[in-house]
Amino acid sequence: MREEKVEFVPHLYDYVEHGGTRESAKQLGVDEHAVIKTLVFETNGKKPLIVLMHGDCEVSAKNLARHLGVKSVEPATAEKASKYTGYIFGGTSPFGLRTASSVYVERSIFGLEKIFINGGKRGFLVEIDPAVLRSINASEVEVAI
Repeated sequence: MREEKVEFVPHLYDYVEHGGTRESAKQLGVDEHAVIKTLVFETNGKKPLIVLMHGDCEVSAKNLARHLGVKSVEPATAEKASKYTGYIFGGTSPFGLRTASSVYVERSIFGLEKIFINGGKRGFLVEIDPAVLRSINASEVEVAI
């Protein structure tokens, strides 16, 4: 993000195993809907992809697969997610990925004034304008449930 000269506000919090976005939102005093999860999926052809989703929503794998025109998609294991992204599970950022991967953003995220997204390590979120996500060539999807 610094290399791309992206403006951001850093936020540290005490990482809690399995605490997820609910815990980080609580510690930072922000709406969980504005805390964005970086999720790593694989297609049935073992192609990795990233989905950015509101913290209080889930991804419909069925709708995502339909959107991508593939038979199925499923969440990558923690081990594979780390291998694809270069980040430790629980600290995945959509910026600076090890393996070039397609990034899909839930459309409604762009309607938020600001978002809080992982900055590349556990316990570290960055506050950014969601428009910044367009700089990583992210495609919009509607797959939230």
